[in-house]
Amino acid sequence: MADKIFRVNMTDLSTSLEDVPADWAGHGGRGLTSTIIAAEVPPACHPLGPNNKLVFAPGLLSGTAASNSGRISAGAKSPLTGTIKESNSGGTSAQRLAKMGCKALIIEGQPKDDVWYSLSLTPEGVTINTEDELIGKGNFAVVEGVEKRCSDKIGILSIGQAGEMQMSAANISVKDPDSHVRSLGRGGLGAVMGSKKIKFIALDAGDAKVDIADPDAFRAANRAFTKALVDHPVSQALGTYGSNVLVNIINEAGGLPTKNFSAGQFEGHEQISGETMHDIIVERGGKPKHGCHSGCVIQCSQIYNDLKGNYKTSGMEYESIWAMGADCTVDNLDQIAEMDHILDDIGIDTIETAVAFGVAMEGGVLPFGDSDEMIRIMSEEIAKGTALGRIIGNGAGSVGRTYGVTRVPVVKNQAIPAYDPRAIKGIGITYATSTQGADHTMGYTIATEILGVGGSADPLSKEGQIELSRNLQIATAAIDSTGMCLFVAFAALDDETCLPALIDMINARFGISLNAADVTNLGISILKTEHAFNQAAGFTNLDDRLPEFFETEPVPPHNAVWDFSGEEIDSFWNF
Repeated sequence: MADKIFRVNMTDLSTSLEDVPADWAGHGGRGLTSTIIAAEVPPACHPLGPNNKLVFAPGLLSGTAASNSGRISAGAKSPLTGTIKESNSGGTSAQRLAKMGCKALIIEGQPKDDVWYSLSLTPEGVTINTEDELIGKGNFAVVEGVEKRCSDKIGILSIGQAGEMQMSAANISVKDPDSHVRSLGRGGLGAVMGSKKIKFIALDAGDAKVDIADPDAFRAANRAFTKALVDHPVSQALGTYGSNVLVNIINEAGGLPTKNFSAGQFEGHEQISGETMHDIIVERGGKPKHGCHSGCVIQCSQIYNDLKGNYKTSGMEYESIWAMGADCTVDNLDQIAEMDHILDDIGIDTIETAVAFGVAMEGGVLPFGDSDEMIRIMSEEIAKGTALGRIIGNGAGSVGRTYGVTRVPVVKNQAIPAYDPRAIKGIGITYATSTQGADHTMGYTIATEILGVGGSADPLSKEGQIELSRNLQIATAAIDSTGMCLFVAFAALDDETCLPALIDMINARFGISLNAADVTNLGISILKTEHAFNQAAGFTNLDDRLPEFFETEPVPPHNAVWDFSGEEIDSFWNF
């Protein structure tokens, strides 16, 4: 079955299946979403207007048996940053799209009336349905309701109340194998879906399967790839403690942003650490090791139960726990889990929203550490779209502008996550130069600076950091195109068998002959495509800068400042 482009026009409520253009054929995931947005979206358009498009794409290896290949990418012009945007997530949707032969789903236009809709995808195409019952509901009710109508075997992409209200931090939820949700989290893509008046998308691949050009070569390469992943010590640590293993590590490095980025260490770090969380999960009969999609062999997710042993949330990642915890000076994991549950249901980015709370605390809206008031505001203000709820739901920059706060940790209006760039300088280059606003996943220099993966770098030194970030951003753009989890990069950087095995799987899947240079060139091409879109949208080199307080406020305990010049930052793009 040849892959097709599934296209939906919400203006005239039409659908079509199209052949894949030749220059799109070699792309998947982020590479494809960014290629389509750059080709079809006017860079100066309003992100919530009819000229923006929302694109979903599985990766090149999605739907196959390749380990850790269950990530889906979504792309659009971001209503939060105004830049091009790609966000990716685990769950079940990437496999469903790939198996039904959907190379990409493109949603364009905008309904002329105030009617809400849902989409149903099968290998035969797309059906547009009106939707009444689930409007105003959170994501958990949507998943439950759609499964009752259809089957628990289908994939679901949905928005909560935040997406319906087009808040700039709204995300798109992705049903996971346990009928819970993962998130296409950053950049406000849930608001774009809300602007198209689409509440959910149901994906039913039936018994369809992905064709493999050379099954024997594919299986052999997957065995080598899987071994490299499971043998790597960082993979093993992630499988034991989840990504939250980083709390104590980053705190020790003095780079754990605390109390709205006013310090680099948190007194309550141990109470919210991965080690403590692991023990709580085990004690309450949860799952400390869990996959966010089928085929994951690292299993850094988890299922966190409440005091009574009932399910509360899953997949609490380090960045979310840091944001709701250290940044807001909350040291209670049960309160953080409650907030994680609420934000997943509302459908809003945990990082952006929690950093917005930190700025609101700085502005005197509520006291630092007041988790009860955070929970109340999430449930009674954000979910209901009150004035305060919309201010916070539109992100950290929105809160700073409203309340006159000067310490607002954003780049291109997107909240800086989890790692202080004064104490860990390489990640600061990633934050500054990323085509998509501050985002650690764009070029995860923490791997080398803190974890010693792929070499070593002094996090307090500028030496080599621009090159490090550049190389990792190129590699990440390529990985994001395969449908692979970013965490395969740890093994790829250290194990000489890993990357060749990944390339061999792509070659066996499609019957082609890529090499390592081709993969590098793919990453470079994606970055340049995204950068060119942003420039056409009006962004300049002056947008590749961190907020000035990083230059003027030393961060304890190292009392370090951000000390890269504009010329040094601009040299990032010399490739």
